[in-house]
Amino acid sequence: MSEELLEARGVRRSFATGDGRIEVLKNVDLSIATGERLAIVGASGVGKSTLLHILGTLDHPSQGQVLFRGEDLARRDRRELARFRNASLGFIFQFHHLLPEFNALENVMMPGLVGGRAPEEMRERAARLLEEVGLEHRLRQPVGKLSGGERQRVAVARALVLEPAVVLADEPTGNLDPKTGDQVLDLLLEMNRVHRTALVVVTHSPELAARMGRTAVLVDGYLEDPARLP
Repeated sequence: MSEELLEARGVRRSFATGDGRIEVLKNVDLSIATGERLAIVGASGVGKSTLLHILGTLDHPSQGQVLFRGEDLARRDRRELARFRNASLGFIFQFHHLLPEFNALENVMMPGLVGGRAPEEMRERAARLLEEVGLEHRLRQPVGKLSGGERQRVAVARALVLEPAVVLADEPTGNLDPKTGDQVLDLLLEMNRVHRTALVVVTHSPELAARMGRTAVLVDGYLEDPARLP
């Protein structure tokens, strides 16, 4: 029996505009099990990134709940949510958001250092993960001198360094050429297999979605999830 790890229940999200309120998400229900792979697809501007940010507690629903292992995350204050994100979630974005003043090893260490982990422990973890993603020869390289694919590999290692329960990826291959994008996706799927980390990917790419275990489609604010239909 699968363990429901991260859930959205009746999630709505609206934004105020000059012409009134726009409802981007409408009564979205979604559940992700431990070790599961899920692609969320849909047209540009339909709210895929908004949903991902809500699942990651970077944004809050106007209505509804987000639960982690059955706990309503709205009960946590801002500081507790920051600790939760650091310990339990990994994030990968289309633009990697690495810290340019630090090298690859330091960037991967950073989530642990922010969370109060010992530098020696984080250096060992970061070096091991960078070796797993094929960058053992680039540990001390400033990230500005890495290629786009190498920077995204660093971002993957950073997302996994604290062994999160869930990795949330927003167009992780969208800024890469097809060959490099395939290599990064191969890496994500391998990390999912090895570490049993649940993987949720927002993408425009049908090819990427086809390689995930399950696909849900966001249309006009509603999430169509064939795997969850009765």
